[in-house]
Amino acid sequence: MLDHVFLSVSDLDRSTSFYLAALAPLGITDRADYDGQDGPPGHPDLRGFGCKGRMFLWLRPGTVEGRAAHVGLIAASQTQVDDAYAAAIAAGATDNGAPGARLHYDPRYYAGGVLDPDGYSLEFVHKSWQHARS
Repeated sequence: MLDHVFLSVSDLDRSTSFYLAALAPLGITDRADYDGQDGPPGHPDLRGFGCKGRMFLWLRPGTVEGRAAHVGLIAASQTQVDDAYAAAIAAGATDNGAPGARLHYDPRYYAGGVLDPDGYSLEFVHKSWQHARS
């Protein structure tokens, strides 16, 4: 199981605003800032996102490699997929697959995909056999 993921972004403030809006429909509303000066020499500033006190997605300033990363985020329902997709698009994302069944994986796999402002692929996904409604 993953504990955390770091994404390097070109504009930390822009990406923070984007992720605040795009992740809120999934209940990912906790935020934490880490001042790089508190770490070892050269440690970057970080902006963290999570829920229930657990930060798992961190942004850091750095070189952007766009589509080098794909992050799948759990949605508790198809409605959450739709809402997160719409929030991401409204916050400046680019469509990378409108919400719907991903029949090539499984008829119960429902997802919507976007590219964030740096081109990272985000997928909001509800797998009815794995992701119970909250």
